[in-house]
Amino acid sequence: MTIQQFRPEHVAPLGALFAGLPEGDRTFIKEDVSSASVAAWPDAPGWRWVDVAGDGAIDGFAALLPLSGWSDHVAELRLVVAPRARGRGIGRLLAQHAVTAAIRLGLLKVVVELPAVQERTTEMFLGLGFSGEALLRDHFRDRDGNLQDLIMLAYLGEEHLATLAAVGIDDLVEGH
Repeated sequence: MTIQQFRPEHVAPLGALFAGLPEGDRTFIKEDVSSASVAAWPDAPGWRWVDVAGDGAIDGFAALLPLSGWSDHVAELRLVVAPRARGRGIGRLLAQHAVTAAIRLGLLKVVVELPAVQERTTEMFLGLGFSGEALLRDHFRDRDGNLQDLIMLAYLGEEHLATLAAVGIDDLVEGH
């Protein structure tokens, strides 16, 4: 696994990752993942990373997108892992990378929105220190038109830094 900052040379392989996702998975991607849109991401606000496989394919993608105004201390985490690479810890590593970056950037909170049916992904985020913020019932429609629940989880950076400081290991997160 090689996590790299998203760059222009990653546009085509990331487009291939999105194109190869099952139809049901694409339901849960909030942004436009067309080639033209993805091509603009290297210069777009926020921070993005990819996991590049040995063959040059992208097996995972994470984005940390800052909110604005009164919520400028918060960023939303978006995470996608290629079906061929699931269950190997790529999502966990990308999420950890993004949360560490958020702390270094001075963000106080990272939120992630998940369909309630994605129990394994929810468990992964809970295992990383995220906690439940909200359950939005019947919040979106899947590709078949069925109403689905959405879960919002949050990582509260200040609380976790305070815990690390209390046990004397806060220097593990450089630049906080």
